[in-house]
Amino acid sequence: MAARPSRSYAASVAFILFAVIAAICLVPVARANDDKNYGTVIGIDLGTTYSCVGVHRGGRVEIIANDQGNRITPSWVQFGDDERLIGDAAKAAFHTSPSQTVFDAKRLIGRKYDDPELKRDMKHWPFKIVNKGGKPMIQVKNKSELKDFKSLPWS
Repeated sequence: MAARPSRSYAASVAFILFAVIAAICLVPVARANDDKNYGTVIGIDLGTTYSCVGVHRGGRVEIIANDQGNRITPSWVQFGDDERLIGDAAKAAFHTSPSQTVFDAKRLIGRKYDDPELKRDMKHWPFKIVNKGGKPMIQVKNKSELKDFKSLPWS
């Protein structure tokens, strides 16, 4: 039969635990210094499906509306013969030239061309992904010329 711990042992453990908790509670909390004025700060959220831009000024953050009046913009680009469409315009024009419309580009970041997950994604994309030195590159026709683009790790 196992011996029960003595009351003095249990009391000692309880006292030490109490002392540690009290010490933690008495440590001053670190916090950011709100007195600094950084002026106007711009933040960009480059998302896989949507992106947005925010401006911090005067202690407030405002999400900026795009040319369509929306505060989020689809992370889409369409490469046309004469122009590039971005966001809502690219998404709306998708059916006119699916192979020239790029979306989900953030899924390429940090991947190798032979990544199994990337291979699964590629089956669902209408745009072409090519192998350049083991890295996936998006290939589109831009102004009648084939161009390769890589997805850069921004966020």
